[in-house]
Amino acid sequence: MALSIYNTLTRRLEEFAPIQAPQVGLYTCGPTVYDFAHIGNFRAYIFEDLLRRTLRLQGFRVTQVMNLTDVDDKTIRGSQAAGVQLDDFTRQYKEAFFEDLRTLAIEPAEHYPAATAHIAEMIALIAKLLAKGYAYHSEDGSIYFSIAKFKPYGQLAHLDRDGLRSGARIAQDEYQKENASDFALWKAWQAADGATAWESPWGRGRPGWHIECSAMSMKYLGKSFELHTGGVDNIFPHHENEIAQSEAATGKPFVKYWLHCAHLVVDGRKMAKSAGNFFTLRDLLQRGYTGREIRYALLSVHYRQVLNFTFEALAAARGALKRLDEFAEKMQNQSPPAAAGREFQPVNAELQSKIENWVAGHVAAFTRALEDDLNTSLALAALFDLVYEGNKRLAAGALTPAQAHQALQALAQIDRVLDVQPGITPLPPQTIIDLAQARLEARRRKDFAAADRLRRQVEAQGWIIQDTAEDFKLKRSGAASS
Repeated sequence: MALSIYNTLTRRLEEFAPIQAPQVGLYTCGPTVYDFAHIGNFRAYIFEDLLRRTLRLQGFRVTQVMNLTDVDDKTIRGSQAAGVQLDDFTRQYKEAFFEDLRTLAIEPAEHYPAATAHIAEMIALIAKLLAKGYAYHSEDGSIYFSIAKFKPYGQLAHLDRDGLRSGARIAQDEYQKENASDFALWKAWQAADGATAWESPWGRGRPGWHIECSAMSMKYLGKSFELHTGGVDNIFPHHENEIAQSEAATGKPFVKYWLHCAHLVVDGRKMAKSAGNFFTLRDLLQRGYTGREIRYALLSVHYRQVLNFTFEALAAARGALKRLDEFAEKMQNQSPPAAAGREFQPVNAELQSKIENWVAGHVAAFTRALEDDLNTSLALAALFDLVYEGNKRLAAGALTPAQAHQALQALAQIDRVLDVQPGITPLPPQTIIDLAQARLEARRRKDFAAADRLRRQVEAQGWIIQDTAEDFKLKRSGAASS
């Protein structure tokens, strides 16, 4: 079964087909670093992490770019209120963000471009839009994008073109749907900006928010790429404006698939500091919850459904993880003593034929659920069906050591995507297994130079080969990332 995803652009489920398989470009709208990210933000980042892991499970090579918005209206206001330079103000929140990503076991993206480090790319993109007639100068020296010049404007948000206000200008970075108007690409310097300004062919100023993502995504992923994600609040105006300015500049389709996750509410209400239900990750950690409990709670509901975040849900996540931990411990106690290392390889079609049907069937159900637009609710149901049946067989005395080990294999395979069970031995990627196998064959033919070279390749990617009498085992070294 192929991966199907819901494309916001077409409003339908579509089979995922990369532009040039197996490479996949994934752009995710990252944080605006003017404060600590809240749990609603992390709901989106965990959904994007799940997408990334699912793509990799399917054999795709993912290049992910997550931007850091470190210059916009909010960051400038925050730095001025704090009485510090913009870079010093945003640095603390960048560092906190990466710490939070590690706490939630969110895999690192390949690139984290900061807006302030890509001003030159933004200026070049704006110059191209001016040259093509899609942008114009305003009286104050700012530059705006003319939505009337880009005929498909409104295609992502499904706006009524008759209601567009071409010629009316919106200077602020964020605005409401009823204000579909020309938007700022470059903002001429004003006294309120303080020291925040860059030189351009049009005078001192700074970029608008929307141009930042277009410039950075195309720098790292090209003029056209596969996937762009974010929260539903990004659909308009931000993503709509990204499409307009990118496609106007290049004449090419910008993004093939747009994915958006629904809002997070707390106890059924919109999260707001004034309502006393606003939580950062740090708030929850201080209350005694762990990163993996929060991760589980945030991924347990399908990404396109509103997630009602409650402390009861966190308690349920704690209980579910305890059940998984207990099951893994039972399977480890029941497994053969030698079961470790190389045996933990992905449950692919070849390996499934060697596994008991009851284990393979649950792994297949888990994979099918993910392939159905990342349906985590069904995926978790498949996981706990495996736990239920394994416990039932163990209680009946019908679980052999080999079957227990197969169940552990399945848990490890599943946790490559969920990453909520730190006690489960991580699976070596197939490339590592292949290198270790090639080294074993080199040793058998006494080509020790080749064996040493292959061993060093494995170690460079964070794995250690442990030789046995006839075979080998693989363990994580913890010294490098794969």
